Amino acid sequence: MVGMSQEERLELTRGILNMLDDWEIEAKDQLVLLGISGVPSREVKRMRDSRPLPDEPEVMQRVEHLICIADALRTTYPFSQRMGRLWMHKPNRKFRQRSPVSTMVEDGMVGIISVRSYLDCSFSWDMSGSKA
Repeated sequence: MVGMSQEERLELTRGILNMLDDWEIEAKDQLVLLGISGVPSREVKRMRDSRPLPDEPEVMQRVEHLICIADALRTTYPFSQRMGRLWMHKPNRKFRQRSPVSTMVEDGMVGIISVRSYLDCSFSWDMSGSKA
């Protein structure tokens, strides 16, 4: 968010929160996913109304991963946003029978990266190539 105006930051915040709403993620879990701790769930409403996401590297990294997950879901289910939402809440063998949402909330950044890697083969390919 470096170089973004206050209005652009607020627009990004609203977009991310709308995306998490579309995935039917509760406010308290939205804060967890965004790496914002120690604040009440009602903070989500304030952020949507007038307070942009904190301009912190970890928050921005999480936002980037979440946007890429949304893009991958749109690619995987191009004709049905509902299918992407269902997938996010369905237990998955890859995540030890937890849903992708539960995996991301419970495992933090590691869980978010796991879900992104599962959906986005180019991201997981880049990660595996960088280890070589």
